[in-house]
Amino acid sequence: MTTQVVILAAGMGSRLGRALPKSLTELVDGRTIMRQQFDNIETAFGKDAKVTIVVGYRAEDIVERFGDRAQFVYNEKYDQTNTSKSLLRALRASNKGGVLWMNGDVVFDPQALVRAKEFVARDQSFVTVNTSKVSDEEVKYTVGAEGYIDQLSKQVDTAVALGEAVGINYISSRDKASFIRSLDKVDAQDYFEAGLELSIAKDRILVEPMDISDLYAVEVDFAEDLERANGLFA
Repeated sequence: MTTQVVILAAGMGSRLGRALPKSLTELVDGRTIMRQQFDNIETAFGKDAKVTIVVGYRAEDIVERFGDRAQFVYNEKYDQTNTSKSLLRALRASNKGGVLWMNGDVVFDPQALVRAKEFVARDQSFVTVNTSKVSDEEVKYTVGAEGYIDQLSKQVDTAVALGEAVGINYISSRDKASFIRSLDKVDAQDYFEAGLELSIAKDRILVEPMDISDLYAVEVDFAEDLERANGLFA
């Protein structure tokens, strides 16, 4: 079955202070963040992966560069909503089967998706995590007795958190309907993690943590994040 991939790139990314969408930020190796993501997708899944990009702010700039490689879903309320509603639009537009998705501002090791292939192949929902650090301002997680994700939010106490969510995730075919309902219920300004946490609590979906602490992954929010990401390719 063709792997379905969603890239969330509707936001304005104002914290980085660039005119273009964050996903079009150029890295030191000449690629944009989104191009690096496409290269990683191809490394893991080949050229047959079906990629959908959720666009909003300056959508035409992304469509111009990637119109031959992806389909597009438009979040016309990109300045009023967060990733929960962008992902909701993409999942509603998806075909049957599970969906892999990522934030459009994450620069990451291609081996992360190679590692994800095993989860996708067995259609197992997962959240990619980094256990090497736990910061107050990041989305953190805990697990239950059986090792599946229990709590997943920025509000998780750092004293009990096991690590941080990286921003690369997969929802299985059996869990997708529950997740769509949950994304529809959460607040417009919520991150998509709120929908996952709600489905875990209400419908008992099983979401595994996929640890990539040994690989690099940088979410580019600020100039110092971009500098750190560029250091990976210098």
